[in-house]
Amino acid sequence: MRSALPKALAPIAGLPMIAHVVKAAREAGAERIAVVVGPGRDDVAAAARAAFPGIDLFEQAQRRGTAHAVLMAKEALTGGSDDVLVLFGDTPLIEPSTLKEMRLKLARGAACVVLGFLARDAHGYGRLVQCEGELVAIREEKDASPQEREIKLCNGGLMGFSGSAALSILERISNDNAQGEFYLTDAVEIARELALKTAAVNASENEVMGVNDRVQLAAAEALMQERLREAAMRNGATLLAPQTVFLSHDTKFGRDVVIEPHVVFGQGVQVESAARIRAFSHLEGAHVASGAIVGPFARLRPGAEIGTDAHIGNFVEVKNARIGPGAKANHLAYLGDASVGSRSNIGAGTITCNYDGFDKHRTEIEAEAFIGTNSSLVAPVRIGKGAYVGSGSVITRDVPPDALALGRARQEVKPGWAKAFRERKAKGSKSDEVSSSEGAGRSRKAREG
Repeated sequence: MRSALPKALAPIAGLPMIAHVVKAAREAGAERIAVVVGPGRDDVAAAARAAFPGIDLFEQAQRRGTAHAVLMAKEALTGGSDDVLVLFGDTPLIEPSTLKEMRLKLARGAACVVLGFLARDAHGYGRLVQCEGELVAIREEKDASPQEREIKLCNGGLMGFSGSAALSILERISNDNAQGEFYLTDAVEIARELALKTAAVNASENEVMGVNDRVQLAAAEALMQERLREAAMRNGATLLAPQTVFLSHDTKFGRDVVIEPHVVFGQGVQVESAARIRAFSHLEGAHVASGAIVGPFARLRPGAEIGTDAHIGNFVEVKNARIGPGAKANHLAYLGDASVGSRSNIGAGTITCNYDGFDKHRTEIEAEAFIGTNSSLVAPVRIGKGAYVGSGSVITRDVPPDALALGRARQEVKPGWAKAFRERKAKGSKSDEVSSSEGAGRSRKAREG
């Protein structure tokens, strides 16, 4: 990946790849999950635990093959499980439904199940050799016969074992190969030698896609976005230009939500029914109540709570602030660490000055207040219910309910000043031209003399 970040932590739709895999296992009914990590990979362990707090962690101190990695979690394999699934941390697109199908095969008597896929181009992949409905072997391409190379069903890498047979199969895998490693793919032939039933389950090629570089990471992101968009639309949201909308793994939409083009959702966003997110907006860690309108060109940062039927307009940024029902901030405002009461109006250019260089302070704007254009509210400060802040004010003290607050210099008007100023400047320009011409003449005479 050419990154300081471990591959398993590369994000897809805002979630580390390993967390996607853990999530799929949980949704497939896994009651116990063990994760094998390399030495010193506390960061990978933390991401796995965040996805499933009860996870068991094991370390593979030396990389000696896939089967060796699985046996590092031997303690977890001896717990009397009905079945055991072996998944990879870099296959984030695996579907819970596919894992359930693998489990079903195991429940019906298979001791070893391999996940396969029909490859568009099978070159380089191991082939799944079957006979009369049973899986016979996984044949690497270099070892395959010409006939076996014609097989299109390829090895997806993921495997499942019956709980009673898992250890007996895995412990028989040897490292009798040129690389001296223990390969999980040998499990099929070992199961056959033990007269155990083997089987294959088909998945889509995209589902078993591994991510090894930034190009594949981008491809996986695109596929995940397609899934998320389709799920959102099938659940009742309207995406006017789906390919331009980017969702997080945990984005939640109510029914009849409308998402306009070029909207980006970071993690932790919920948009309730009949709300509208207008074009070119960016949301993260925000809650948008029903009927609200956000954007275009709006930014909702973590802690933003937009109330029912509230309006957040173009070039408005909201951070850690609650905007009450029916309140409006239609353009060019920053509302940070604030509460805006219901039906209040926030004029263009309004800023809640929440940071003093050391600490954050809150601004409280009560219901039905009117904040005039280009006002600065210096926190901590409270604007009372129904109060009016005059345009261009800097407010540093609390404003009582229904009061008018003005915090600006007194306006001074000088009649005729502008006309006189222009005339004076015009005369000054002509004088300058004469002086310059005379000076030039003197210079020429001096040179001629």
